Amino acid sequence: MPGSAGTEQTTTVIIGTGLSGLAVAAELRRRGVDSIVVDGLDVLGAAQPATTSLQRCDAADPATLRERNEILRHLRNYAASHQVDVRNTTRAVQLTKVDAAPAPQWEVHTATGVLLADHIVLTRCAQSQLRRMINEFGIAVGRNLAAAMRAIGIYLVGVGELITPSPKEVLRQAKTVGLAISAKVHPAPLAPPSTGSLAMLPC
Repeated sequence: MPGSAGTEQTTTVIIGTGLSGLAVAAELRRRGVDSIVVDGLDVLGAAQPATTSLQRCDAADPATLRERNEILRHLRNYAASHQVDVRNTTRAVQLTKVDAAPAPQWEVHTATGVLLADHIVLTRCAQSQLRRMINEFGIAVGRNLAAAMRAIGIYLVGVGELITPSPKEVLRQAKTVGLAISAKVHPAPLAPPSTGSLAMLPC
């Protein structure tokens, strides 16, 4: 059973402390959006077991691995120096959707408590698992899985059907997701109506 030792609230819970998770956390931090990064997800949806070590069909070449490790090193240093909340030993065990607006729409249960958040970022899931999870929440999924998930506050970074995205692609996705979440947290103010220059001329 999920723990109930404490409840914390944040804007975004990022699931995955690898390259994808840290890239999103760093992007959100730069945009002034708070987040908590947890190690992984043991259960998807309504108590359905998830495969936590997904098999990929790609074998990264040495140059790609070096690039990934170098980026990861920089992201870890950034997280440490900017107080990004990374919890390497905490795993999510259940996601619960909360429909009582304007309260946070997600409860992320862990072994020690509950994290309340408006947004969830998933970094390690097969798309078949994601479709099953969305269906369990009673949401119809069309052809665009990512759009269906964004509509309920779930974002994907570094998630591929068979092939793990390259480090550059992961950083691009993290930037896109960071911008999308930031736009919801800090919406741009409406521009004041422009006054034509003729209105300033004396009669």
